[in-house]
Amino acid sequence: MRLALGVSYLGTGYQGWQSQLSGNTVQDQLEHALARFASEPIRTLCAGRTDAGVHGLMQVVHFDTPIERKSVSWVRGTNTYLPPDIAVQWARVVPDAFHCRASAVARRYVYVILESPVRPALEAARVGWFFRPLDGDAMQQAAACLVGTHDFSSFRASSCQALTPVKTMNRIHISRRGAYWRFEFEASAFLHHMIRNIMGCLVRVGQGAQSPHWMSTVLNARNRDAAAPTFSPDGLYFMGPVYDTAWGLPDRTAAYDWLP
Repeated sequence: MRLALGVSYLGTGYQGWQSQLSGNTVQDQLEHALARFASEPIRTLCAGRTDAGVHGLMQVVHFDTPIERKSVSWVRGTNTYLPPDIAVQWARVVPDAFHCRASAVARRYVYVILESPVRPALEAARVGWFFRPLDGDAMQQAAACLVGTHDFSSFRASSCQALTPVKTMNRIHISRRGAYWRFEFEASAFLHHMIRNIMGCLVRVGQGAQSPHWMSTVLNARNRDAAAPTFSPDGLYFMGPVYDTAWGLPDRTAAYDWLP
């Protein structure tokens, strides 16, 4: 039997998603909890690995198991053994043909920035921060340059292992609620640090240090040195993969609406 899970987590205290010898990753915590609930080792695959400090609204994983239990039992039983900053949101039996990564047609992230002269306190590590006013229209114009299929080498970390830097950006939407800016990204896939590097450039445009057209110059350079420094991981959330509706999986969790 193949099972898919939707998992939410606060990434602040972890060394990213992928399992490491330290055991201090979200995957390590999830697999430890699953093993305790199922009374046997379980290895998971995920839809998209996240870096240290990056949060997950709906990471999707799958694994194969001979154990047959109700979906609600997988959720509640696994959560019993998880720390409070990680929780399984849902569980579904899926066909063997389903693959959490290969079956995804797109992936979604959101970045939240607090615009304030004073650093965040209650939202520390949950939002990015910028202390000067940002121009939303200028940032949206700059973001529009990135929509479509492009070589995103200028926004690619040197450690990126992707086979190609060419990705299709389906959508970038920028909105504001009070002092909080929300940047939503949807693409076929993302390169390592791609969003954080884009955010560095958008903030530079938003503060007036560069014109919106500068984003095209950076993109066409296909050189990481042309872009702004990598922005903080604090406000970055993996919203989850996008699947064909035929798989019958949820497309979001309640936390989606909790963010500013």
